[in-house]
Amino acid sequence: MANSMTTLNRHQARQAAFQTLYSLGINPDADIDTVLRQVLSGDPEVLWEGDLPQDVVTLVTAVRDHQDELDLQISDYLADGWTIDRLNVVDLALMRLAIYEGQSTETPKNVAINEALQLAHEFTNDDSRKFINAVLNKALTEEQ
Repeated sequence: MANSMTTLNRHQARQAAFQTLYSLGINPDADIDTVLRQVLSGDPEVLWEGDLPQDVVTLVTAVRDHQDELDLQISDYLADGWTIDRLNVVDLALMRLAIYEGQSTETPKNVAINEALQLAHEFTNDDSRKFINAVLNKALTEEQ
């Protein structure tokens, strides 16, 4: 029997934001609210009830609004010959989310990195995790 939910813990909220950003990366013209509702309803253990979590909507909207700036920052840490277009959508969504959180919210930078790596553990492979870790450490821990 599915659990009924009306709130998310921080990790669940980050995962919902990441999955929404991933879906929007594949279908950029989709509506954020529609995609988020699909993400929240996609877990067979969760039956989403009520309004969408505003903190997740706000986070996804902010990452999308700052996407060009975030991509420029990510590009600064790519190897020679690599461009943002060569990155897979999963890695890109995780890095955008973590960099935005670490630089523009009250989330401590080390927490943003660790959360991204935890999500990477669930959604990517070892090579991607290492790559994400390297980029985020440079973007969030080196002096800007």
